[in-house]
Amino acid sequence: MAREQLPASLTAVLSDRLSSVSAETAQLLRTGALLGGRFAVTDLAAVLRRPVSDLATGLQEAVAAGILTGSGSELAFRHLLIQQALYESMPAALSTALHAEAARELAAAGADALSVAQQLSAANRPGEAWAREWLIESAPGLVIRAPKLAADVLQRELDAVPAGAKAADELNADLVWALLDAGSYREAARQATRVLTVMTDPVRKAETAWRLARAQVGAGDNGDAITTIERALTSQDLPGQWRARLLAWLAMLQRVATGDLDEVEATAHEALAAAKEADDAFASAHALADLWLTHGVRRDHAAALDYIDGALRALSDDTPYPDLRSYAMNVRIFSLQNLDRWSDAELALRQARQFAQRSGSPDQATRVTAAVLWYWLGQWDDALAELGSEDTDAYGYLRERWPALQVHGVTALIAGRRDQRIIAGQILRAGLALPVQMLTERENQDFLFAAHAVALEQAGDTRQAMLRLAGILPRREGEMTLTHQWLPELVRLALAAGDQRTARVAAQACAAEAAAETRPARAVAASLRCDGLLESDPDRLTEAVAHYRAVGPAVALPATLEDLAVVEAERGNEEAARSALNEAISLYEEMQARWDIRRAGDRLRPYGIKRGPGHHAGSARFPAGKP
Repeated sequence: MAREQLPASLTAVLSDRLSSVSAETAQLLRTGALLGGRFAVTDLAAVLRRPVSDLATGLQEAVAAGILTGSGSELAFRHLLIQQALYESMPAALSTALHAEAARELAAAGADALSVAQQLSAANRPGEAWAREWLIESAPGLVIRAPKLAADVLQRELDAVPAGAKAADELNADLVWALLDAGSYREAARQATRVLTVMTDPVRKAETAWRLARAQVGAGDNGDAITTIERALTSQDLPGQWRARLLAWLAMLQRVATGDLDEVEATAHEALAAAKEADDAFASAHALADLWLTHGVRRDHAAALDYIDGALRALSDDTPYPDLRSYAMNVRIFSLQNLDRWSDAELALRQARQFAQRSGSPDQATRVTAAVLWYWLGQWDDALAELGSEDTDAYGYLRERWPALQVHGVTALIAGRRDQRIIAGQILRAGLALPVQMLTERENQDFLFAAHAVALEQAGDTRQAMLRLAGILPRREGEMTLTHQWLPELVRLALAAGDQRTARVAAQACAAEAAAETRPARAVAASLRCDGLLESDPDRLTEAVAHYRAVGPAVALPATLEDLAVVEAERGNEEAARSALNEAISLYEEMQARWDIRRAGDRLRPYGIKRGPGHHAGSARFPAGKP
């Protein structure tokens, strides 16, 4: 509650305002000021040890006087300066004592953990037995909701714990967790490394080793994380549940370290067997998510979907693992996209949003997933709204670099294709400045590559645009990157630059992606487009157009129509070329893709083809239901 001191004159003026209410109401307001600018009526009643009905008259008087506002179960000071003046009218010793008393009363009344923790933090009186017991019990929920506050309160309590106290293991484990969730990876790793040498509880030791590995990954030390897990797996007193969880985590790290999918799958199956033996839903779901990953990398998207559905079944509604469930729901959207099941992907996004609301868990990761989905569906305003939402905590969720790469990439690509070059350039520079060190970062920079290629082509350097987009090749061992999404554009750029070799390499890479799909879907359609461009074959492009018209994604249809228009013009089929161009431009207009419209016109101009009568405005439509 520390803040800048109000001038004495202003404090007096604000205090005078209280003269319009009774002394009893003024006392209610002073107690409310302890609880902050907004407070629950039930919390106020708990602190005062009075029923809510006893407070009704005084609170209504404060609302009528314009001091408080609000409805329902919460009230707020109409002006925070009033709350500040009330708070500062109390001597520091008194306010500290009152915060300590408020914390105890709120805890005894079963108040929200966040309210209790805020009072404990303001009181700064660690060491009381009741507070320690409450903190141990309430830390899990508090860490999820307010990790920085939890870390602050836990650290203070730990400083007051006698050496060797039984509570130390639990408090230390929860502090590591809080630091981890707050994004303080290196501090979490230091704390975990230190306390692991003194912990005696096998469960807390295993839990802390798990979180140490997570912190090391967050800090970019993937190799150290693997070493931490391998060391923990050799422990004689390692509980079966944590053996399963550590194995499942190890499988995911092995994929990043080596890309050896056979090794990853062997570890994941070992984790799954251990999870079944320990009857641990979390480890089962994590191991199934590992298998989703390996099958997705191998382009067996149908099997990947089956595995992630299995993970979600393992996490029944009463299992308390919102982060893992949210992850599973998000990657399920990814698999549905890969299978060209776009309507199902939209439904899955709605379900992920509904789960986030029910569970109270943040849905920032879902925002990135949603933005990518809206990009491919051509709903670019919706994509930008996801990425520019005010409740994303200033992109605080981008503590890991891979979503930051996607956010910058999607935003810059939309701006570039809308010919907003200054905006695109600013975002692009920020995105390209992000370091790319691990596999998870490389496989999420493809939107940035595409955005950079657009910027270079706009600057008139088609060859450099081609070389930039060619940076997605080759797809490395164990890498997920959906290169087929960008390879038709690479073929187009290579042909425009007169580089037949690069065009063929790109087409061959797309054909390999298509061959890897166990159920023909997006890569097969992209390969048709690549071959149609490379061989000037209108039949293949027409087949790709039919796929995108019937199935999607919406963004691919106008680009393929543009390519078809060029090939038809090359063959002298002016009417077919103009028809394809007209439809492409109409669809580009719906997305405000001004750069694409200009480029399409430039490509057709040498053949004397311009937009004209008979265009198919709006001839392709896709479901646009928004979660």
